[in-house]
Amino acid sequence: MKILFISLGCDKNLADSEEMLGLLTAGGHEITDDETKADAIVINTCCFIKDAKEESVETILEMAEYKKTGSCHALIVTGCMAQRYQKEIIEEVPEVDAVLGTTSYGDIVKALEEAAAGNHFEEYRDIDYLPDTGSKRVLTTGGHFGYLKIAEGCDKHCTYCIIPKLRGKFRSVPMERLIDQAEDMAEQGVKELILVAQETTVYGKDLYGKKSLHILLQKLCEIKGIRWIRVLYCYPEEIYDELIDTIRDEKKICHYLDIPIQHASDRILKRMGRRTSKQELIDIVGKLRKEIPDIVLRTTLITGFPGETEEDHEELKEFVDEMEFDRLGVFTYSPEEDTPAAEMADQIPEEVKEERRDELMELQQEISYDRGQDRIGQELLVMIEGKVADESAYIGRTYGDAPKVDGYIFVQTGELLMTGDFAKVRVTGALEYDLIGVLSDEYTE
Repeated sequence: MKILFISLGCDKNLADSEEMLGLLTAGGHEITDDETKADAIVINTCCFIKDAKEESVETILEMAEYKKTGSCHALIVTGCMAQRYQKEIIEEVPEVDAVLGTTSYGDIVKALEEAAAGNHFEEYRDIDYLPDTGSKRVLTTGGHFGYLKIAEGCDKHCTYCIIPKLRGKFRSVPMERLIDQAEDMAEQGVKELILVAQETTVYGKDLYGKKSLHILLQKLCEIKGIRWIRVLYCYPEEIYDELIDTIRDEKKICHYLDIPIQHASDRILKRMGRRTSKQELIDIVGKLRKEIPDIVLRTTLITGFPGETEEDHEELKEFVDEMEFDRLGVFTYSPEEDTPAAEMADQIPEEVKEERRDELMELQQEISYDRGQDRIGQELLVMIEGKVADESAYIGRTYGDAPKVDGYIFVQTGELLMTGDFAKVRVTGALEYDLIGVLSDEYTE
């Protein structure tokens, strides 16, 4: 069968999608990007916040039309929305033939076969089950970088977050499985491994009795072909000394950490169910910068949380101004049903949320521009992502730029470079979020 596969939401969802693609292709099916010619359509959904939920609903309804007008005779919905709204999907979108929960994606081939035979199929395994498909992933990121999902679920239970109810408790993927998967990815040409989970920092605590992310990183560094290893989603309160030492000392590990903090007002942090104080955030940022002076720090914030006053907002702005994070994203608070925060008093009007978000992003734009100016004159190792159309220039990323979420460096050169190449680049200019550079004399590695 020809299958159109649509993956929505986060990079962790994408890793699940790539496993499903591996199972489908191993089963003899063909992947297509033409919805009009697809015999079956699979949508791996997201519903983390309102916008993601709306995108998932719109995509399901749009693809349902191809059961009427195209060659599609099997529509399958998987992922977070399938887990959360299984009854609503079945009742309101009769075109959907199969629904798989978040821990049931290993049954994708069975779901396809049942749907193609005209049978309705549903599968919702225990929310705390850890799938092990054994499939060889089909990489969809271009091949030069890939996401390694090292754990599933979360135990934090922040008051605004639905993830524990959709993904279950935190459970680490056994280290040997991750090493095998990373080695396979390297054989497929992956040069940058990006470690993801709902929270990466407590990896291994459930399996090995202690935090073991530093041990996993050391083992991953031994894999031939891997040049960069990047770590995302590190909860600040869980960052520990052995992890810092490993990031500092292992040459393959990018001096980059994504540490979502969400706010800086102690009052709001407490209402969010976060486990850090403002001072503790200041301390961990200071420690990271002392131990790894060239580290690039990314964070995310939520503005407009219930009860956030103008004073809380000003405190957050002052914190951002003082901390000068290299990368920063801001989300307006999205009330999610079945979360404590959605029931809290003092909900903030949407226009106020958006005004506060815009103020924070304007401040960060200035900080980012200044940080970029500091880079001028430096020589950086750059991974080439592609060529700028009709120009003698390429798009690349430095160690300080995660794909999809951070900026780029535009490399001016007449030399022929390929996606996935590494080049030494001298920075000659900086924009608000991006850099400009030229190849250094000894430009390739």
